[in-house]
Amino acid sequence: MNYDLYNADSAGYGFSFLIGGTGARATAVYELIVKEGPNLGARMFLPTHFTALRPLKANRGYRSNAAPSPFLFFKIMRFKREHIFLPHHLNRLSVAYLKLLRPKDWAKNLFLFIPLFFSGKILEWETYPSLLLGFLAFSCMASSIYIINDYRDIEDDKKHPEKSKRPLASGAVSKPAALVICALLILTGLTLGYLIKEKFLFVLAIYFVLNLGYSFGLKSIPILDIVIVAAGFVLRVKGGAVIANVGVSEWLNIMVFLLALFMAIGKRRDDVLLKLSSGTDMRKSIKGYNLEYLNVVLALVCAVIVVAYFMYTMSPEVQNRLATVGPGAGSSTGGAYRLYYTCLFVLAGIMRYLQIIFVQAASGSPTKILYKDRFIQCTILLWIASFTLIIYMKDVTIFK
Repeated sequence: MNYDLYNADSAGYGFSFLIGGTGARATAVYELIVKEGPNLGARMFLPTHFTALRPLKANRGYRSNAAPSPFLFFKIMRFKREHIFLPHHLNRLSVAYLKLLRPKDWAKNLFLFIPLFFSGKILEWETYPSLLLGFLAFSCMASSIYIINDYRDIEDDKKHPEKSKRPLASGAVSKPAALVICALLILTGLTLGYLIKEKFLFVLAIYFVLNLGYSFGLKSIPILDIVIVAAGFVLRVKGGAVIANVGVSEWLNIMVFLLALFMAIGKRRDDVLLKLSSGTDMRKSIKGYNLEYLNVVLALVCAVIVVAYFMYTMSPEVQNRLATVGPGAGSSTGGAYRLYYTCLFVLAGIMRYLQIIFVQAASGSPTKILYKDRFIQCTILLWIASFTLIIYMKDVTIFK
């Protein structure tokens, strides 16, 4: 019988398991549990015929009269971290296929909501169904690109300390299965794009073709590879603007492009560090980069971002436009002239990201940083809160 290691709960809560079985099978499980009795807080073995898995409160039992056959029941009390052996086919395949889609990277598609926020229409709920479908469409197309990219980079990914764990590189998912899933994702994404709006489908198609070119060779061209990555974020913003039927200013496009370029450069720098430590090129475009060059470009783009954002916040055109959107539009300028206050959060976020790049040397995954770094999360939340106050609360007395 095959088992795979599965982390049942990393938050520190116990689970109760109901195991169904009769005769010799139930007896065998019972004997195993008894033998492991002193170590119940460390590991448990589950047979392939388990019938239910449900969380229960500590110190509470469970009885079932749903079936005439005897049931074997055991409960795991609170623990720090529990490792449980689940059946091979229920764990490895499901986790591998999920990793193949890279759902954590779907957070990038939240850029679709940026135009709605800056247009002052974030409270117009009738737009959300279409935006959510657009988010799903972009997620499907992005996942299909990830699969294509992983399929073509299997051999290179095997050399990478982190990418070698990806489903295709590790062999957890077969190539034919990955291609079938990729085709279904493309079909689903294009169908959703067509149902939303034809113009959105056009933006979605450009995004797909651009990234397809990236996967089939453009990523091997230094500089062009990071420009394509940054352009993908601008297309996400454009797609959101098309769905919400709002305009996108040149300032917004520039800031999104520069920010995405900044993160892409940081990621390439991480690849160069891996090359220096391992002696192996993690990607073909790395041959066109070295540490000194990336440090200079990173400093250059960082300076441009800071200056551009300061100019953006103090632009009379921007202040007047923000005064004409959102609740109370046109009644007063509100706090739009105080927009430069938000520079504090932008500067703090960039400084923290630079700290991660230069001090911690851990800029390989921007999405992982977004999910785990509390400092950056706080700066983003405070930045959003400040803009919300300026755009949607113009009549707050502190602004009078």
